[in-house]
Amino acid sequence: MSDTSLNDGLAHELYRALREERAVPPLMSRFPDLTIDDAYAISLGALEKRKADGERVVGKKIGVTSKAVQDMLGVHQPDFGFLTDRMHVEGDIDVKANGLIQPRAEAEIGFILKDSLKGPGVTAAQVIAATEAIIPCFEIVDSRIENWKIGIVDTIADNASCGVYVLGDARADPRDHDLPNLHVTVTKNGQPLSEGYGHAVQGSPAEAVAWLANTLGAYGVTLEAGDVILSGSLVPLEPAKAGDIFEMQLHGVGACTARFV
Repeated sequence: MSDTSLNDGLAHELYRALREERAVPPLMSRFPDLTIDDAYAISLGALEKRKADGERVVGKKIGVTSKAVQDMLGVHQPDFGFLTDRMHVEGDIDVKANGLIQPRAEAEIGFILKDSLKGPGVTAAQVIAATEAIIPCFEIVDSRIENWKIGIVDTIADNASCGVYVLGDARADPRDHDLPNLHVTVTKNGQPLSEGYGHAVQGSPAEAVAWLANTLGAYGVTLEAGDVILSGSLVPLEPAKAGDIFEMQLHGVGACTARFV
């Protein structure tokens, strides 16, 4: 049975860690009985505090979808978090001003929805039909858990380890592309870093978004028209610091740059 007072306390702890730009010890090492449902309750509790500060939810993100990321983090199932207007960065990413603690960059395919989606029962075909455009993007993941020592409960509670995100300028109709075989290449400071394909995320980024809609539906949450959805990293996460420049090319769609200052 969930301990509501404990969950509320941990939501406050992670909210304060976010605002104070510091990390806290892993939750599971301190509270091994926490469940995934507890973790989502903690995440939603922290989100409510951010909304009370004036932040507005503008989308959702899927985390830990690809095998490369799962293997890196030792977390072997996907999760979700929320995007707010303050998390969207246009231009350079100021590590300090954006409150980043231990950022890592990952290249993704973003979806901009024109229609809402609510599970259960959402299919990949319905996701494509509800999508206005796909877009190349960088999610800059971050962790309020010390040294990225996370389990699935830790990352879920910490808003799926989200930091900020950057969207490229290109927009493409998903119906014009073979989403599982979209190819991304990434450079760091001008040197080749990594590459991946759309099928890295649950076989197709549209399948990943369908999973998100269905999982959120169980918590009474809808993917709203106008939402930005980050469908999960196609490549391994890469640590980032001031001075780094990441560039991704989503071949056949467009590019995105994440410049850290």
